[in-house]
Amino acid sequence: MNEIQDTTHDTPTRSIRKDFFAFRNGIVADKLRSAGDPHTIIMGCLLVDIAGIASRARKAIGKDDLLAATAQQLWDDVNSRECRLAAPMLFPPELMSRQLALTWCQGIESTEVADNLCHKLLRHIPESTEVMNDLVNQQNTMTKYTGYRLMQGLLRCGKLVPTPSLKADLEAERATAQPPVSSLIRDIIEDLEDED
Repeated sequence: MNEIQDTTHDTPTRSIRKDFFAFRNGIVADKLRSAGDPHTIIMGCLLVDIAGIASRARKAIGKDDLLAATAQQLWDDVNSRECRLAAPMLFPPELMSRQLALTWCQGIESTEVADNLCHKLLRHIPESTEVMNDLVNQQNTMTKYTGYRLMQGLLRCGKLVPTPSLKADLEAERATAQPPVSSLIRDIIEDLEDED
């Protein structure tokens, strides 16, 4: 005898996806596609709307372990722009280990995803500096970019104190860096010079 499944209750992930659909913006989605966004599913949700959806989901889900599981399910959907952007907004920073952070960073597909991941999650995790050091020493351009974006965030929020050799190291790295890493390093150097 087959059991009848109760479909009246959505899973948190399904509910979040429905919210993305409600906030879809075709004009933004078309612009993102034209600009080369690599995702096959693009709702065109604005970041502020994704943040609002994530905030409501955090309140509804409540428990950190369930938030982490939901965020991981969203992050695993590499085809969906909105899922990849919402996941870091849901994942509790204190549960993000160094190894899991590095695993997440290995598959980053766009600067938008990298920027959001660093700003919303990685700069808040306990081992943020160690993760940054691991990432900037990688060969993959997008992984390296993520490391430098994390560095910029840590410098701006005072979690990383610039040393006398940091600017020289950045100048040396910039000389051989590929875009978009080179322009990001230039921005970090300008930030350091503004503080002098």
